Amino acid sequence: MSITMEQVKSLRQRTGAGIGDCKKALVETDGDEEKAVEIIQKKGLAKVAKKAGAIAAEGLVHGYIHAGSRVGVLVEVNCQTDFVARNEEFQEFVNQVAMHIASEKPEVVKAEDLSDELVEKQRAIFVGQLEEEEKQTGKKKPEQAVKGIIEGKLAKWKKQSCLLDQEFIFAEEKETVGEVLDALTAKIGEKLSIRRFVRYELGEGIEKKKTDLAAEVAEQLGS
Repeated sequence: MSITMEQVKSLRQRTGAGIGDCKKALVETDGDEEKAVEIIQKKGLAKVAKKAGAIAAEGLVHGYIHAGSRVGVLVEVNCQTDFVARNEEFQEFVNQVAMHIASEKPEVVKAEDLSDELVEKQRAIFVGQLEEEEKQTGKKKPEQAVKGIIEGKLAKWKKQSCLLDQEFIFAEEKETVGEVLDALTAKIGEKLSIRRFVRYELGEGIEKKKTDLAAEVAEQLGS
């Protein structure tokens, strides 16, 4: 069934859980708010909301080098106490996040980290792609339709670019990195957050010299 924003807002006001978690609980219960409240309470998602304002300054800075030493990741994941930082489950999660970053190449941690300059640059790319498509097909789309297509492409790009919005490669179900982080926050009982990361790929950004092997062979034979 279709879940309305009014239902989501009502459940959020009652539980304090995030919008995504509220919608997911309502979908699971076919819109039954009372059952959805029970699901959120069982998962401890209300606790996550209460922890949102807490300061998490402990944690780990973890490095991961992929096999072959062609990709490396450095990531900082925070918690509230050094006790949790030594927790095996927390440490395993941090390592999995680093491996996920190596594999999925996110640009930033969350959508708010995307600069206006980067968003506008990507918007210009999508506009250029549509203009090129129109040149090749000879068909011009209505202005309103073009705006909708561009916004749709941007929304998809943002989701693919933001670590917390990406589908976590280690999740048993189709859960995002953010959802898995929230679930672990509820389980451990401390605010957990992914603060920052950097990803290195061998040769990235270096303009490699291109050679025309056939031309080189021909030149050598001629001489």
